[in-house]
Amino acid sequence: MRISVIRPSELGPAEVTAWHAMQRGSAALGNPFLSPEFTQAAGRHRPDARVAVLTEGGRLAGFLPFEKHRFGVGVPIGAGLTDCQGLVHEPGLAWDPRDVLRGCGLSVFAFDHLAVAAAQQPFRPYLAATAPSPVIDLADGWAAYQAKLMVKSAQFCRSVARKTRKLEREAGPVRLVTDSRDRAALGSLMAWKSDQYRRTGRSDRFAHPWIVGLIEDLFETRESHFSSLFSVLYAGDVPVSAHLGLRCGPVLAHWFPAYDTAYGQYSPGLAQHLRMVEAAAGIGVQLIDLGKGAKRYKETLKSSDIYVGEGAVTTRSALGQLHRAHIVPAQWAVRTIRAQPRLYDSADHLLKRYGELRAALPRLSRPESRAEGGAGPPGQPAPGPRAQGVPAEK
Repeated sequence: MRISVIRPSELGPAEVTAWHAMQRGSAALGNPFLSPEFTQAAGRHRPDARVAVLTEGGRLAGFLPFEKHRFGVGVPIGAGLTDCQGLVHEPGLAWDPRDVLRGCGLSVFAFDHLAVAAAQQPFRPYLAATAPSPVIDLADGWAAYQAKLMVKSAQFCRSVARKTRKLEREAGPVRLVTDSRDRAALGSLMAWKSDQYRRTGRSDRFAHPWIVGLIEDLFETRESHFSSLFSVLYAGDVPVSAHLGLRCGPVLAHWFPAYDTAYGQYSPGLAQHLRMVEAAAGIGVQLIDLGKGAKRYKETLKSSDIYVGEGAVTTRSALGQLHRAHIVPAQWAVRTIRAQPRLYDSADHLLKRYGELRAALPRLSRPESRAEGGAGPPGQPAPGPRAQGVPAEK
C-alpha cells in the first residue's frame, strides 16, 4: 500500500468520485462529517488540514482527513466540531493504523468521535472507551416515528403541542422554513448559540474566526452528495429557533441548534426539532445523528443509539509514547466525569455558575457599579442581577 499526503484543495474529480463511492458502499461511512466536501471546506479555513490518500495496486483505496499539528500530533479534521471521524476506504481493504500514521508523518492520532463499526476495525485496539450517540430512525417515515414517540413519551408530545399553540396565540402563526437561505437568521443562530455558551460557562466557539468562516462556507454549500440544511422556526415574522445541520444523502447530522431565550417559556427549540424531523423525513432523510452528549431532549427524541469511540493511535517512537502518556490520563478524566451522573451534574453546575459570574463581570466593572459598594448613582436603585433566561436545550 502507498500513502501520500495532500492538501484538501488538491483533491481532484477522480478522488472525490472514489470517495463518494466508498461512502455509498458503507452505511457507517455515510456521515456528512466524513464527506470530501466537509474536508475541502475545512481545508479552506484550517491551514494544517491534510488528507492521507491510500492507493493499492494503482487504484484509490482510502482517505483519512486530518490536521497535522506541532510535534507530530494528528487530530481529525475540524476536531472539536465533528461528530463522526474515521478513515474512509473501499470494502475489504486491509490497513494498519500505525502504518497510516507513519505515512502521514505523525507520532499520534487522537480521536473522540470515531465511527465504531466494522469499517474501522483496525482502530479497535486503540479504543479507550465508547459512548452512545443517539439517532432518530426515519427509515419507515415520519408517521411511524411519530407513533413510536407518542408511545414513548405522550406527555412530551402534548406539552410541546400545548406550548406551540400558546406561542401562536401570543406571538403569531408558527411556521418552519426547512431549507432557509436567510443570512440574517444564520447570524441570529450564532448570536443565540454564543449567548448559550457564555450562559453555561462553555467556551464560545463563534469567538474563533475560522469557525465562523467555516459555518458561512458550509451554509452556501449545495451539492448533490452533500449540503447544509438550515431550518428556521418563525412566530409571525420573527425567528425564534434555528438549526444548522449537514446532509449527506439519507443522513442528516444534527449540529448547531439554538433559540431565542426571550421565547424560552414556549420551548421553541423542541417545537422546531419536531417539525424539522417531520420535514427531513419528507425530503428523503432516513437517519438523523444527534451526536453524543447526555441531553434530556436527545434521550426523548432518539430511536436508538450508535456508538463512537475515544482513543489515540501512537507509534512506538519515544515521541509517540510521550504523547500517549499525556493524552490517555486526560481522556480518562473526561470519561470518568461523564460516566458519573453526580460528578457530571456538579461539573455542569460549576460551569453554569462560572457563566453567571463571567456575565456579571462587565456590569460590575462599570464605574457606577463600583461606586458606593456596587450601588448605582445616588438616588437610583442598585442594578439587579442579569437575566439568565431558560436553560439551553443543547
